[in-house]
Amino acid sequence: MAGPASERTSYWSSGTFFASLGDKPRKDLLELVPPVRYPAGTTLVRQGEPGMQAFLLRSTGPASSACVKVIATLENGSESMLGIRVGGDVIGEVAAIRATPRNATVVTCTPILAHPLPREMFLAFLNRHPEAWQAIAAMMADRLDWANRRRLEFVGYDVPIRLARIIVELADRHGRDVAEGRELGVRLSQPELGKLIGAGEDAVGQAMRRFRDEGYVLSKYRAVTILTPDRLRAFAELPPRHPSADS
Repeated sequence: MAGPASERTSYWSSGTFFASLGDKPRKDLLELVPPVRYPAGTTLVRQGEPGMQAFLLRSTGPASSACVKVIATLENGSESMLGIRVGGDVIGEVAAIRATPRNATVVTCTPILAHPLPREMFLAFLNRHPEAWQAIAAMMADRLDWANRRRLEFVGYDVPIRLARIIVELADRHGRDVAEGRELGVRLSQPELGKLIGAGEDAVGQAMRRFRDEGYVLSKYRAVTILTPDRLRAFAELPPRHPSADS
């Protein structure tokens, strides 16, 4: 079970909704509803269902990570992965705020804890804490920026560069430095990476083999480590990572 509201912020990833709050709203939010443990592969919300609650995500401990994937399905059955969420993020907030059906399905990639926040309770919390409304707005803007970048990259770059850019961005957001380089920080299969960039499994596999042959990455099942971050950033046509960026 979860510890007290004052537990260490290592349960929460930097740059997330929870990490952007002050101590008082953090404590208030954690005390609204006890967390529930969900195993990997659990569907937290399903596309098309009523948005009656939001979820605050958290890891199961300081040494673990929490990760869920957001998937949308078109009428013809094809799927697109809209993004990855981690400990400290809120999911399901749009449908909860607007009282509309879910526009995507969210599935856990790892075992996680989550606080299921009923719509009325979540809205009351936001109204008590104006900074929380600001944090929600900033989070939504960040997700819109992410989606816009993916659309522009689909038009402007081929699959290897799109794959390199998503690997670098995921590592910048969620990764951690290790002896070999920088781990991605989230466990995704090659088909899942393909869904993030609008590419098929074969094309992603060919690009990943190229990255391994060039010494850019070390990849195993659902795990990627960037061996030469500066070289991969240059290949992806991205600027050097600022030394003060969050790890």
